[in-house]
Amino acid sequence: MGYKVAVVGATGNVGREMLQTLAERDFPADEVVALASERSVGREVSYGEKTILKVQSLADYDFTGTDLALFSPGSKVSAEFAPKAAAKGCIVIDNTSQFRMDPDVPLIVPEVNPEAAAGYTKRNIIANPNCSTIQMLVALKPLHDAFGIERVVVSTYQSVSGAGKDGMDELFNQTRAVYVNDPLEPKQFTKQIAFNVIPHIDVFMDDGSTKEEWKMMVETKKILDPKIKVTATCVRVPVFIGHAEAINIQFSKEVSAKEARDILREAPGVSVIDHRANEGYVTPEESAGEDAVYVSRIREDATIDNGLNIWVVSDNLRKGAALNTVQIAELLDRDYLKKAIAAE
Repeated sequence: MGYKVAVVGATGNVGREMLQTLAERDFPADEVVALASERSVGREVSYGEKTILKVQSLADYDFTGTDLALFSPGSKVSAEFAPKAAAKGCIVIDNTSQFRMDPDVPLIVPEVNPEAAAGYTKRNIIANPNCSTIQMLVALKPLHDAFGIERVVVSTYQSVSGAGKDGMDELFNQTRAVYVNDPLEPKQFTKQIAFNVIPHIDVFMDDGSTKEEWKMMVETKKILDPKIKVTATCVRVPVFIGHAEAINIQFSKEVSAKEARDILREAPGVSVIDHRANEGYVTPEESAGEDAVYVSRIREDATIDNGLNIWVVSDNLRKGAALNTVQIAELLDRDYLKKAIAAE
């Protein structure tokens, strides 16, 4: 049996990646519908290599009979339309931040907490975590199971694609402007992003943290373990695709770099590339278009008890957004929807 699937925000970076990922992974969809705002109606988007979909209006779409909807249109749009879709019996997997901390909405990374997906029945909505949180937790989960994580200190190096197509365009245009001596005017970012780094992603909060940093903390507690202490510094860097993270971890048990390396090599979704030599690690550019969460630079931290440092890299549009969303849909298909259909 195949499903009727809607992709909301189909003309954006993540929406296009969702369509591509659905096709690549041969998700059992009998029909796929591309939805976006009125200004995008009639535009064409690709679903796999051979199928072209015409974009329909989200505002006019009736979700009755649609089994699954993958949302990535922005938080305000999700806030309005995701509950409407859910009320029609459609299961929504939302990539925005709108529902992540709702206690009645599961926040899922399939390699980390698949069992939490059972809670989708409360509101017919599942939330996809923040891209930075996803890749970090895929790497941390097997280590937490083995050694018990007490504290995490993470610094992120996040590509401009996290700010959408406009962010990517700004980096391109500013880089060109530097070379031809044109004036640079920041629009999508608070300061010049070309040949620069900006320690500011999302809005500032009362304690001086940015909301991006807050997300990593609260999402880690909801998904992995509420006892884990997390502090983050999130930085935008002039890279088009791929987020990197330098993570310092303190465990409750003694851990060696070799033990951590061996465990991570067996972990789902993780690829360990860790050689103490030139090119013996993965960079964001190398992760673009790949599904894996790459872990490199695994080494012990002698300045704290039971400490470890790791370097984690992933394509933020793939595993950080579209792939994780499609994996949630696959989880629903495998563990919940087929069983519900068989019971009818």
